[in-house]
Amino acid sequence: MDRTASFGIAILIVGLTGTAAVLSNRLSERLRVPAPAFFLVGAAAAAQLWRSPFPVATVQEVVTVALAVILFDGGMHIGWRRFRASAGAIIWAGIAGTLVTAAGAAWCSHVIFGLSWRLSLVLGTAVAATDPAVVFSVFGRREVAGRTGTLLEGESGANDPVGIALLIALLGATGSAWSVAGHVAGQFALQMVIGVVTGVLGGRGLLWFIRRVTLPGEGLFAPRVLLLMLVIYGVATVARGSGFLAVFVAGILIGDEPAPYKREIRRFHSSLASLAEIVAFVMLGLTVRLSSLGDGGAWVIGLGLAALMAFVIRPVLVGLVTWKVRLPFPERVFFLWSGLKGAVPILLGTFILQSGAAGASGIYQIIFVIVGFSVTIQGGLIPLLAHRLRIPLRTVEAEPEI
Repeated sequence: MDRTASFGIAILIVGLTGTAAVLSNRLSERLRVPAPAFFLVGAAAAAQLWRSPFPVATVQEVVTVALAVILFDGGMHIGWRRFRASAGAIIWAGIAGTLVTAAGAAWCSHVIFGLSWRLSLVLGTAVAATDPAVVFSVFGRREVAGRTGTLLEGESGANDPVGIALLIALLGATGSAWSVAGHVAGQFALQMVIGVVTGVLGGRGLLWFIRRVTLPGEGLFAPRVLLLMLVIYGVATVARGSGFLAVFVAGILIGDEPAPYKREIRRFHSSLASLAEIVAFVMLGLTVRLSSLGDGGAWVIGLGLAALMAFVIRPVLVGLVTWKVRLPFPERVFFLWSGLKGAVPILLGTFILQSGAAGASGIYQIIFVIVGFSVTIQGGLIPLLAHRLRIPLRTVEAEPEI
């Protein structure tokens, strides 16, 4: 088969899988299961029939860009006013919550399931981050109102860069336990500081630029913001910082600030983030063959660890570190249950695969099972839990233009 035909088949598979993923949103509304579950499982089923035409490195790069788009849109959705009101709680939950979740998952992986400490640490770090897109996709056109919604969105946006930076530092560490700890702490702090600084400067510069520099057509304003967002990500990454944190911070800073064609910019990035979510889950799903999940006990370890994270690790450990965050008891229960896993853990799994570490393939399969459990079982119970706890929801459906 020549290269043109091979490329055509790849586009055909992605197009058909993506179309099915978009249409699955209707099924998601009826079954109250997050749409990403259908994206992920549908792509994995397609990969079972046709081998993925994309190498892991290509998937990693595409999903990285998609995640940057999602985080930037998430930052804009929160905005500076909402973030400022809960900044302390968001930062604390995003950093401390991620660290204790990673530690708890690593401990369980080693003590209960017998994995080596090295593999347990990378596995625990990979599955520590939560995913706001998965949480809110189950509500369709509604979202959690009040401080709980802000805290959920903010924590998910903040702990994605934290988890990614932590794993990258961990994979690059060698030597004794103390030298590994020192390297991880130093690299993690460096990535966080550079990410925040780049995000603040980039967000302010972006806001100044879109206010002062005019363009000949309104259709160019939204793509310009997207391209400048990619510049911010690139600058932070080249400077050895967290590009994900930089774009999230930049999105927060411009989220509720007035600017020309702001409504069009928000709609464009919201639609692009939805597309990025589909692309991320479909691409990641294509990297897994369902028939291989039984190898090495991935099903057993994945389901066991997923249950422990949902019912023990997050409620106990994250509950303890966020105990001083003022939330009514029903909202606290909802917050602790809604720490769903999504594209980020699987993306981090590709980093583990690329590292060439012994047992990396098995860890990747375990991560896939954990994410699958989280988005289907845990995510599917969110509407029932919200109803039983009487969690307020608000409609965010935009009026269509005729």
